[in-house]
Amino acid sequence: MPILSVNHVTTYRYRQPVAFGEHRIMFRPRDSYDQRLIEATLDIEPPPQSLRWLFDVFGNCVAVATFEGRSTTLRFTCGITLEHTPEHAPVFPLAPHATHYPFGYGAEDMPDLIRSIERQYPDPRHEVDHWARSFVPAEGRIPTQDLLAAMTRSVRRNFTYLARSEKGVQDPVATLRLKRGSCRDFAVLMMEGVRALGMAARFVSGYLYNPRGDRERHVGGGSTHAWLQVYLPGAGWVEFDPTNGIVGNRDLIRVAVARDPRQAVPLHGSFFGFPADDLGMSVEVDVVELDVVKANVAEAGVVEARCPETLPVR
Repeated sequence: MPILSVNHVTTYRYRQPVAFGEHRIMFRPRDSYDQRLIEATLDIEPPPQSLRWLFDVFGNCVAVATFEGRSTTLRFTCGITLEHTPEHAPVFPLAPHATHYPFGYGAEDMPDLIRSIERQYPDPRHEVDHWARSFVPAEGRIPTQDLLAAMTRSVRRNFTYLARSEKGVQDPVATLRLKRGSCRDFAVLMMEGVRALGMAARFVSGYLYNPRGDRERHVGGGSTHAWLQVYLPGAGWVEFDPTNGIVGNRDLIRVAVARDPRQAVPLHGSFFGFPADDLGMSVEVDVVELDVVKANVAEAGVVEARCPETLPVR
């Protein structure tokens, strides 16, 4: 089980000192059976007047910072150490009725899944529908895992990854037509495709581990990353990363899940000043595997698997 370290720095710069409104921070990974949080620190400069923690409607851990005074920079530095259990060749123990597509969800699950099945973006010419249906044979049934794996790997093979600094998500129809986009664009396209087939899907924000000796292994590193989960009876929520063709959790560090990507923005807030004062934002994310000695040291400082009242703020 590798021990991974994440260093995430986001810096806002301004032409002259500005005041800051409330900022919501979603950097703390979710504890689960496949990733166990060992340590997390959050440094904010200038120091906030207050910092409080809460769970949002999806169970994500959110920090809310308020400020006083003015500054030409605002920097958030998050340090994370966690134990990650990758699934190198995932085989999902699906319920018998869900091993092949099409399948249906049980009556007890539908009230909780219905909003994750609903389409969220217009598709007037049914282009996303046709794309999703192209992975389903005209006759007979297809193994559910094969269907979702084919859709995931098709995006990796046929679309061009392009980092975008603009806020928001590209319309899925535009992504399909252009055959290019960012990781969040690809995640939303596949979410809409999965939903078009009647399956529940949700957006995931987190980090991507790309071994230093294998820089060609993945694209989308060096910043936050996005992918999706699909709910499969018997297996639960399963990870799919269409940007890199990953099926399962290998190299994916989960921070937040949400029905819509706007509900899983890693960091957002406001400032009080002139629009021209904004000199932009920079994001640096470095994910490395710790050696055994460092891992043992980190293990001695295990934190409870809960959203804390406070994290170290300096």
